[in-house]
Amino acid sequence: MNTPAYIPSTRNKTWGFWGTLEDKAPKAWPLAMETIANATGEPLESVRAFLDSAQGRHFGDEVHNGLFRGLDLAAAINAATRQWMTWTITRDISQDYGIPKGLPYLTGFVISAAIHDDCAAA
Repeated sequence: MNTPAYIPSTRNKTWGFWGTLEDKAPKAWPLAMETIANATGEPLESVRAFLDSAQGRHFGDEVHNGLFRGLDLAAAINAATRQWMTWTITRDISQDYGIPKGLPYLTGFVISAAIHDDCAAA
């Protein structure tokens, strides 16, 4: 994995992924950013928007599940990423969020968060 020169910081330290990981967040954040960007092919700013979102909090819960199972932090992030990439966007999720049906869950929610973030900034 190539380490980028710049990893965007969280904008949401009380909620989202950062809030879920609490004391592990400073170490987990760059690992999750790079792992998710590599898995989805989406830019780091889009991944930041996802990790700061409610779905980022759910992703953080999945990382906690891996830690509970005895995985180290990097392995727990990798396991959560693999899991979210195997799930796909269903018809109901597509209707609720406007994400195309059939996309990998993680990719769909990263893109959705980026669009929402761009709209909020406008």
